[in-house]
Amino acid sequence: MADKSDAELLAELGVDPISEKIETHTPREARIIAGFEDIQKFVEEHGHTPRHGEERDIFERLYAVRLDRIRKLPESRELLADLDHQGLLAKSDEEPAVEPEGLGNEELLAALGVDTSETAPITELKHVRSLAERKAAEEIADRKKCEEFEKFAPLFDMVREDLKTGRRKTRRYARMAGIKQGEFFVINGQIAYVSNVGEEFETEYDRRDSRLRVIYDNGTESDLLLRSLQRALHRDETGRRVTEPDAGPLFVEEEEIEGDETGTIYVLKSLSDHPEIASRRDVFLKIGVTGGEVSKRIANAEKDPTFLRAPVKIVATYKLVDINRTGLESLLHRFFDKARLDINIPDGFGGTIRPREWFLVPLPVINEVVNRISEGTLHRCEYDLGSASLRETER
Repeated sequence: MADKSDAELLAELGVDPISEKIETHTPREARIIAGFEDIQKFVEEHGHTPRHGEERDIFERLYAVRLDRIRKLPESRELLADLDHQGLLAKSDEEPAVEPEGLGNEELLAALGVDTSETAPITELKHVRSLAERKAAEEIADRKKCEEFEKFAPLFDMVREDLKTGRRKTRRYARMAGIKQGEFFVINGQIAYVSNVGEEFETEYDRRDSRLRVIYDNGTESDLLLRSLQRALHRDETGRRVTEPDAGPLFVEEEEIEGDETGTIYVLKSLSDHPEIASRRDVFLKIGVTGGEVSKRIANAEKDPTFLRAPVKIVATYKLVDINRTGLESLLHRFFDKARLDINIPDGFGGTIRPREWFLVPLPVINEVVNRISEGTLHRCEYDLGSASLRETER
């Protein structure tokens, strides 16, 4: 028996052989189909049809205009009917945007306010900021006066000094690198300090984010998202991370010092017989910083108005390693400003002196403050004069 053809075998099996229809499209039809498929991908990824509006991402606006055009084309119904499994060709409830007619992608981009000086495919547009990036830029720019900047000013002084001496350095910010509380950055030419990192939460796009409080060295602050700051740092060509100090802890045991010793924090008790001082001698303390020996600094205390023209006793010292002494002393004095002694002392020449470095504060609290400065956590608390203790702040 002669071999049967494929068609004859299919016929015997009850299958009606139908020649496959080969469809060909004109260049215009191919462009319509390709553009429609791009819109379908957008809908699959975002769960809704592209929408108009200046607040929308530029790609979404482009797709929205394109979909409006496709719906108006007389040939689109027949050409795209079999592909339209999402029902995109149905009339939209949204009013079409008033966009110039007859424009190609490049002209349309220009009409939408996008720089088209470099040619690229629609999915590789250059000089276009996404909605998220625009919002990030707006948040960075949306700053307000920092009402408690005096608490942070000494920190900026210390960082500037550290950068000047090389103790700290700046590094180019890596794309979407981590940001932690207590870190310093340089953005748009200003030093920024991350004072607080809020609780982590999940965004509508299933991403993790946190709300930050950022203090700037010009006396302003902003509350923005961590991801917003990341994007802003990455976009800024001069954006930098300020490194941590190269030296060891703020104060160490004398035998452990390896860096250059730059001074000492000293705490003194006055032995004056002045009634207001004698009655509170144990909490009436002078806090200072010196680059020399403390014993030499207090050698002539009886003749020095700074020491109330009376003998003093050293009750505590803390060695400093590669620390800006002036900035540190200013930081300590500002932190305890509420407890600063307000008293006038006779100077022995018919006048009076008003000491500025004496405070009503227990020694254990001073110890804790020095520890917190070393750990970089002093900004999280304040001195409560009523209880004579540190109190955690809300921010």
